[in-house]
Amino acid sequence: MSQWNQVQQLEIKFLEQVDQFYDDNFPMEIRHLLAQWIESQDWEAASNNETMATILLQNLLIQLDEQLGRVSKEKNLLLIHSLRRIRKVLQGKFHGNPMHVAVVISNCLREERRILATANMPVQGPLEKSLQSSSVSERQRTVENKVTAIKNSVQMTEQDTKYLEDLQDEFDYRYKTIQTMDQGDKNSPRMNQEVLTLQEMLNSLDFKRKEALSKMTQIVNETDMLMNSMLVEELQDWKRRQQIACIGGPLHNGLDQLQNCFTLLAESLFQLRRQLEKLEEQSTKMTYEGDPIPMQRTHLLERVTFLIYNLFKNSFVVERQPCMPTHPQRPMVLKTLIQFTVKLRLLIKLPELNYQVKVKASIDKNVSTLSNRRFVLCGTHVKAMSIEESSSGNLSVEFRHLQPKEMKSTAGSKGNEGCHMVTEELHSITFETQICLYGLTIDLETNSLPVVMISNVSQLPNAWASIIWYNVSTSDSQNLVFFNTPPSATLSQLLEVLSWQFSSYVGRGLNSDQLNMLADKLTAQASYSDGHLTWAKFCKEHLPGKSFTFWTWLEAILDLIKKHILPLWIDGCVMGFVSKEKERLLLKDKMPGTFLLRFSESHLGGITFTWVDHSDSGEVKFHSVEPYNKGRLSALPFADILRDYKFQDQQKRETKVMFLLFLSPSQQSEVIQLSQTLRQTFSPCLRVSMPC
Repeated sequence: MSQWNQVQQLEIKFLEQVDQFYDDNFPMEIRHLLAQWIESQDWEAASNNETMATILLQNLLIQLDEQLGRVSKEKNLLLIHSLRRIRKVLQGKFHGNPMHVAVVISNCLREERRILATANMPVQGPLEKSLQSSSVSERQRTVENKVTAIKNSVQMTEQDTKYLEDLQDEFDYRYKTIQTMDQGDKNSPRMNQEVLTLQEMLNSLDFKRKEALSKMTQIVNETDMLMNSMLVEELQDWKRRQQIACIGGPLHNGLDQLQNCFTLLAESLFQLRRQLEKLEEQSTKMTYEGDPIPMQRTHLLERVTFLIYNLFKNSFVVERQPCMPTHPQRPMVLKTLIQFTVKLRLLIKLPELNYQVKVKASIDKNVSTLSNRRFVLCGTHVKAMSIEESSSGNLSVEFRHLQPKEMKSTAGSKGNEGCHMVTEELHSITFETQICLYGLTIDLETNSLPVVMISNVSQLPNAWASIIWYNVSTSDSQNLVFFNTPPSATLSQLLEVLSWQFSSYVGRGLNSDQLNMLADKLTAQASYSDGHLTWAKFCKEHLPGKSFTFWTWLEAILDLIKKHILPLWIDGCVMGFVSKEKERLLLKDKMPGTFLLRFSESHLGGITFTWVDHSDSGEVKFHSVEPYNKGRLSALPFADILRDYKFQDQQKRETKVMFLLFLSPSQQSEVIQLSQTLRQTFSPCLRVSMPC
């Protein structure tokens, strides 16, 4: 069954998650119509290869043309219109950057796999539960409703301001009319009536001015309260969701909703500012003793201006954190002299700002860091924001050609001297801009999440461990001295994140049995729900009796799966994480030849299999092979090894072909005959692994 067919069979709560990451960059219509073709292409490899990406983009457009031809024959006008629009958008958006479409599609496919893995997990982890809290959703709806109410209130005060202007014009006309009357008419009954009418109009004008200012004050109070409580909390929640998504968690969303709220509030505040300016004009033309405008307008205008400044300062965000295109699943790890991409967005989308906002990027600006190393950014580090050609039309800018370069140290000190390793040094990329709008000048600044700078790709695994530990342990976006005293992490959260590493990187997460085995390996205890783990235990201290750390062991397994047994892993054929004790417990009652696949605990990046056999006397025997590492698997696909495995019968002194049986993680109680299963189960691997 194709991945897309599996997605379509998910429950509605998971389908809603799928819906959130399909947009104009990669419309769901294309995913549906070209499902089989899309899944047969290597988008991840294309995201690092411009030539391959260009060919895939051209083939994608050809596939779209073929679909257009088909629906044209069926005279499906709605679908024809939709496909033509999509083709035009894709060609225009990605023609100059074909690798970006490969990144987008690769991310979507990976996120689908993560959701499928989550749907198959019996229990949702604590981090994911917190991100999908019903109270958070309720607050989102409350914020949107309050913003709409403020917008409507400002529209009402707009009408009040216009009514005041009309009332003042009428008063001014009547007053000037009286001034032009003859001296003899000024004591007439008609004159007295006009004076009474003017007094009533002045009283009404005074009342309406006070009422309008009172309404404006109420709007400012409500806006102030909304911005400093709910809206800021929403923004902080989005930033936390982004942190979790960067380390493999659920794809973060909600930025478009925040943009809508920020933009509506900005429009409302600027409109309120113009209304206050109109009131000043009216007061200049006509004032009187006790006029409320001179007494209240200045303070109210200061508050509105302050809210505008504060709103803009919060609206400048890093939409997509720094990431090397060569390692899309390892964001925030940057290698010197290698290009990385990062995307900024201004959540206040006003047409007047299109191409008028220039953003400058720099690194480690006025911050304290553990590192003695200093860097500069090479490449295009100043770019203008523009409104994207998409349905949401975000005001954003993407830096694609930045390169970090290490400056030569004058003191001769190196970043890895002392107690801190290079991969524990955190750095920050700063983005600055200036907004000039409606007479206001607003300086804005924002920072990326902490990044780790490496000079050799061999440092990548430990650097990624630092990124994981930081983002699972804290929501502070700028604690660059975090590893001076790294806090412990909740084991249940950490294991959830480890499962995400497998679902995001190799397409299938870990089940509760596999996580229990990892917990045992980390803490030597069966239960991990309430435990904690130190940074040293996770990444710095060697495992008992081994020459490597837990993280080094796990990272080697991820690399093994990715390069050599990916189809087997995705199909659920590899039990993987199982202790030798549990392995024997599972196999002892099975028919001779039943086997399971597990990762080696003594060799880095090794996989082995163990099968059960019975002697003539009925004694149960277990046979294991020397672990296969990437060197051996590069020479011969693992599926071929399993299918044709031969072993030496020590008693009979002869070589035999062992028709092994396969013990699936999800079918531990069943014995599956090799002749029926191996060729079906492993045939995808044969096709994929043969070129290796």
